[in-house]
Amino acid sequence: MKILQLCKKFPYPLKDGESLAVTYLAKAIDALGCEVTLLAMNTSKHWYDLSQLPSGFNHYKAIHEVLVDNRIKPMDALLNLFSSESYHVKRFVNPDFEAKLIAILENDQFDVVQLETVYMAPYIPVIRKYSKALISLRAHNVEHEIWERVAANSSTMKRWYLNHITPRLKKFEIDTLNQYDVVAGISQRDVDHFVKMGLKKPVTITPIGLDARDYEPDFSSYQKPLSLGFIGSLDWMPNLEGLQWFLDTVWRPVLQPAFPTLKFHIAGRNTPAWLQKLELPGVVVHGEVPSARDFINEHAIMVVPLLSGGGMRAKILEGMALGRVVLSTRIGMEGIHATHRKEVLLADTARDFKKAVRWCYDEGDRLIETGKSAGLFCCQLRQSGHCPAVTRGIQG
Repeated sequence: MKILQLCKKFPYPLKDGESLAVTYLAKAIDALGCEVTLLAMNTSKHWYDLSQLPSGFNHYKAIHEVLVDNRIKPMDALLNLFSSESYHVKRFVNPDFEAKLIAILENDQFDVVQLETVYMAPYIPVIRKYSKALISLRAHNVEHEIWERVAANSSTMKRWYLNHITPRLKKFEIDTLNQYDVVAGISQRDVDHFVKMGLKKPVTITPIGLDARDYEPDFSSYQKPLSLGFIGSLDWMPNLEGLQWFLDTVWRPVLQPAFPTLKFHIAGRNTPAWLQKLELPGVVVHGEVPSARDFINEHAIMVVPLLSGGGMRAKILEGMALGRVVLSTRIGMEGIHATHRKEVLLADTARDFKKAVRWCYDEGDRLIETGKSAGLFCCQLRQSGHCPAVTRGIQG
């Protein structure tokens, strides 16, 4: 089987959930004997030098890139208020990408064209015109739901703007839902949501898979003074929104006064200037780190203070695979059915977070068992073949 995979960003390095989801699925498809070709936008926001790709990134028959300027331009964003188009989607409509897609389809025949996220849906008419391939949507989230949640937690002006443009994204998502031949959702929750939105086409679940061989837990961090770690792309609105809320509502007024020796370490790509300059007791801002896995392994507790978002959080899966105690909001844990105080810790308010951290201190040497339970949770699901978290890797 020959598959063409279309992506709105180049899926490397593996430092965010989208790149992990795209890469590990492509590896699995390749291991099954399929031939996979990649056509990806190499955007101004997430540009990557393809000459730096590691030798192990060899699961594609061919890789094609198109340079795309997808920066948010204030004037374009303002003028879009007077349009019926979705500004979220319009940023990924590019004539050079379309021309490259046409050239690939004219020179090769594919059985499936897989669209990674709804933002590739504007290219459906081109695919239908130049190919007889089935079109599959790999839906990483219910996209409009993310932005509805972001709007609800935003300042007045930002909320006003998002409340004007997000309904257009929702309409686009609904209008295109039955234009695919098959839809693959990240989680059962997302699939149920698509059905409620009117999906009539065949649907399946393709969760984020991780190769367990890439995740080696380092439990020595449990012998060190307790510390919290946060890592995530800091140009993704839900991450930044949740982190700012955690600093302002949880860390500054509650955790730091209650646990004055506790440290909170922050790492992530594209760290904004205000965060780089932050001077807050107990907070250490690292910026982008060489290895996300090494950073996660350094801290016994991994904090995921998401207030919005959708799909399944790859960083939580990585944290659990590395034997961390993941301390997350319930929104952050959507799609991952782990148990509070057994494999993970759940907290939605400042008081909840304080109780969770106190519980970690009270557990003392026993806290490592929660981390090990998180890793076991992943492995048991992997062995059962129903894993919404960690797969056996490309061999299994």
